[in-house]
Amino acid sequence: MRMAPPIAVPSGDGQPVVVFPGLASDHRAIEPLISFCRRLGNPTYDWGRGFNGGPQGQIEPWLAGLASDIAQISVAHGQRLSLVGWSLGGIYAREIAKRLPDDVRQVITIGTPFSGAPDDSNVGWLYHLLSHQPTTLDAKLQADLSVAPEVPTTSIYSRSDGIVAWQSCIQLGQRRDVENIEVDGSHCGLGWNTKVLSVLADRLAQPESGWKAYAQ
Repeated sequence: MRMAPPIAVPSGDGQPVVVFPGLASDHRAIEPLISFCRRLGNPTYDWGRGFNGGPQGQIEPWLAGLASDIAQISVAHGQRLSLVGWSLGGIYAREIAKRLPDDVRQVITIGTPFSGAPDDSNVGWLYHLLSHQPTTLDAKLQADLSVAPEVPTTSIYSRSDGIVAWQSCIQLGQRRDVENIEVDGSHCGLGWNTKVLSVLADRLAQPESGWKAYAQ
């Protein structure tokens, strides 16, 4: 297991954080992210589903069950929480935030392909996985996934990702609290990438009532 490198970053404000792993990974892959968030002073949890093999059964009831469990963490802490998702895990984070706007404070995705055409080679597998149908039939799903949650949303992407097309990680629109932040690194190394961790720390340090853009 790789450990998050020591870097000088602002401390969080104690908000709870839930981290979602990418496809075909589990808590071990996101342990550097979890440890880093805890070091900032944030109670941090993994997603509670073990190995991420994609949604089990139909996507809507599966997401509803996952959202219900996440909501309980917010209730237990008595405050809204932040969701961090790597790759496919970022899709879960975004969709849960859409279902729990009163419980979720913000969403941060890392190398998550939520945009782009469903038959693109780098994202077609994702739409197929979520819909259980051929990618050519997924225009509605594509449109739904590309809509940002109604909470502050940050998409971290890399042009040198190597697995997903960076263009598919870009959130379109002009909302002040929606950002796309570029880093340099491979998809599989984003979980302990120093720039990713710096962005994560900065976003977790933002006050709810005083959101400001990331200073690149």
